[in-house]
Amino acid sequence: MKNIFIILFVFAFTISCSPEKEKINLSGNWIGEISMQGKTMPFEMEIQEKDSAKIIAYIINGEERIVLDEIEKQNDSLHITLHIFDITLDLNIGNNVLNGTYTKHYEEDYVLPISFHKGNERFKSNSDKQPKDFSGKWEVTFIEPKEQDTTEAVGIFKQDGKHIKGTFLTPLGDYRYLVGIAEGNKMKLSTFDGNHAFLFEAEMNEDSTLNGDFYSGKDWYESWTGFRNSNAKLPSPDSLTYLKKGYDNIYFSFPNLEGERVSLTDEKYQNKVVIVQLFGTWCPNCMDETKFLTKWYDKNKDRGVEIIGLAYEAKDDFNYAKSRVERMIKKYDVKYDFLIAGTNDKEEASKTLPMLNRVISFPTMIILNKDGDLVSIHTGFNGPGTGKYYDEFVEKFNRKMDRLLEKD
Repeated sequence: MKNIFIILFVFAFTISCSPEKEKINLSGNWIGEISMQGKTMPFEMEIQEKDSAKIIAYIINGEERIVLDEIEKQNDSLHITLHIFDITLDLNIGNNVLNGTYTKHYEEDYVLPISFHKGNERFKSNSDKQPKDFSGKWEVTFIEPKEQDTTEAVGIFKQDGKHIKGTFLTPLGDYRYLVGIAEGNKMKLSTFDGNHAFLFEAEMNEDSTLNGDFYSGKDWYESWTGFRNSNAKLPSPDSLTYLKKGYDNIYFSFPNLEGERVSLTDEKYQNKVVIVQLFGTWCPNCMDETKFLTKWYDKNKDRGVEIIGLAYEAKDDFNYAKSRVERMIKKYDVKYDFLIAGTNDKEEASKTLPMLNRVISFPTMIILNKDGDLVSIHTGFNGPGTGKYYDEFVEKFNRKMDRLLEKD
């Protein structure tokens, strides 16, 4: 009995004197690092832990702040839903370190390692020397190595010392907010919007041309080249998608979110200007366009205009597609109409609108006048990350719509 008493006393003393497990403070600035293709793709995230029941985070890319307000904390783990996307982060909480996985649930076997540490700089510079100047406008060619397919683009960069911001404009849309550094004759840029994880690297040659690499997510890779050209430009986005010979207009019939067939010939759309938006909730450029159209429609819906969003989702499943669109509607408070049109496979999407030469890009915007006649087809979207190019689009769009909506 005496020995048992001593053992119990020592055990109780040990428990009472053991320090409590240190409470981890999640609030602050973090650098996330996604491991992909043998590279580390960094991005910035701010976490605000209000209390144990309320945590909010923001993905930060330059001026962009993407709110993450669906975060579950259980013991030493975090489950974060990445905005409207069918994607999550599952993290274990350590001592100022978070480790876990980045999972795209709509793609098969798409799980990447991810880690976070406290900090403010996504790329660390190892030199105090003045780097090469990468600022300006660049004529760029992206090269897909297997098929040797090429894509012409325009790079626009602003540099302040070693810090760089900018984007690439392509015929299909922009690469959104890129942030990075210049060190010596090398440049690194990255962006993360929840769905796209982009890493760009480049080296400036002696003749001031660029050779670079572009890594996107789990397995997409392209090389790229560039040279300064202040006059670099892309084909008009209004010229890439058009009606095939033998067709005179746009026709379709797709189910709405209640499963009812909807067509442009329905009474609701008669004698009105109609904007048809080809998009997907998986597409950040589409979401940039959706946010723009949502604000514009709220201000102009009483002027005789309707918008129809044709959703091309990641799975050929009506209920899945419906759930993704409903989630987007709630997040952005969208009040225009949505139809489930197909999947995001461009070849299959083209079959749903056989009058078009092809579906080249998500998003694509089709505008019809009050008589139901085709006015224009705009391929891609230059979002707010493109600066003046976005402003130019908004100005041109408003001029066109004001002209079409003038009273007879």
